[in-house]
Amino acid sequence: MTEPNRQAERRTIPYAEFVAMMACLSALGAIATDAMLPALPAIGSAFAVTDANRLQYVVTTFLMGSGIGQLAFGPLSDTYGRRRVLLTGIGLYTLLSLVAALSPSLPILFIARVLQGMASAAAVVLSRAIIRDQYAGSRMAKVSSTIFIVFLAAPILAPSIGQAILLIAPWRYIFGFLALMAALLFGWVGLRLPETWPAERRHPLGFGPVVATARFVLSHPSSLLYSGAMMVLFGALLTYVATMPQIFNDVFHAPTRMAPGFAAVAAMMGLGSFTNVKIVERFGMHRISHSALLGLLVVSAVHTLVAAHGPESILTFTLLQGLTMLCFGLCLANFGAISMQPMGKVAGSAASLQGMSMGLGGALLGALCGSFWHGSIRLLPLVFLILGLVALSLVLLAERGRLFHNHYGPLHSH
Repeated sequence: MTEPNRQAERRTIPYAEFVAMMACLSALGAIATDAMLPALPAIGSAFAVTDANRLQYVVTTFLMGSGIGQLAFGPLSDTYGRRRVLLTGIGLYTLLSLVAALSPSLPILFIARVLQGMASAAAVVLSRAIIRDQYAGSRMAKVSSTIFIVFLAAPILAPSIGQAILLIAPWRYIFGFLALMAALLFGWVGLRLPETWPAERRHPLGFGPVVATARFVLSHPSSLLYSGAMMVLFGALLTYVATMPQIFNDVFHAPTRMAPGFAAVAAMMGLGSFTNVKIVERFGMHRISHSALLGLLVVSAVHTLVAAHGPESILTFTLLQGLTMLCFGLCLANFGAISMQPMGKVAGSAASLQGMSMGLGGALLGALCGSFWHGSIRLLPLVFLILGLVALSLVLLAERGRLFHNHYGPLHSH
């Protein structure tokens, strides 16, 4: 392994365009999730759904598909290059968005969502691999946080976009919007993004290389444990996403206020990531993420007590959940950078494994936790508290009981 804090020598497109493109690729899945939230009641009415909890599967089936798909696209990109595989995935996503728009029944819609999620995995996993191709160490964490800020425009804007489409057209047009967005992104990537994984670094696709890659990944238990921590935190995030329509419909009886509430909470996540951009090279990934995880646990415990001892207002819910997500934003980008740090020579495959565990495992956890919804907000902060404790246990195992210790020194940009 080369020096962990060196910055890759290759450069692609200008930095600002690179950040914007990687953010759009990362957000492709988030938009496909969040834009559908305002449409869940309309989908339920269209297909005569009697159990509202079933509508959560419109979200979780997509994310399960994304997790499964990520297992394939990383190794394929290590063999055939990032660009070709990425364009194939975006093209399939465009077509499957149109298939979902034409679904004649809820089960067919679920199948289309699984396949759409699998196609979206190309954008998700390859954006991480391309970032790793270009950057390392604390510099990679800074770039990831910058991209995450732009990426957070998706949960801020997507529910409002979905709601706006519903004002003038049926819910199926939301999928048409997703197809159009993906087609534009296909053109942007095709015209502007050069290959970041040169031919001399590729290896053949086959059982032997897969075993070698798996052995290399498994030889870094700390990376696996941080990936596990990301997975359980992602499960908490998906519980939040899946239950938001029911919280605003069933508890607050204010479905039209979900989009601004969602945006306010996402803005707090953005604040966490913006703060990380400013301080990560000074204080280090480990110190920041460990402190943020402890903060998440404290805020979640307070929120659980507030929800248990009286009816919450939209204001208190948004404030406490926003603080939780601020800490979440500080955790996730740094955990991702820490787990990817030793994986430079197998970045595509490692990003696939990480993405699969986050997407599939997180979706299953989110679906499981969301199924316990029975009309009480208390479920949500309790999920964050319990899964946050699991994440802390995994981090403690990775760090052998020692928190706040930075393994990499400050990185100076070239």
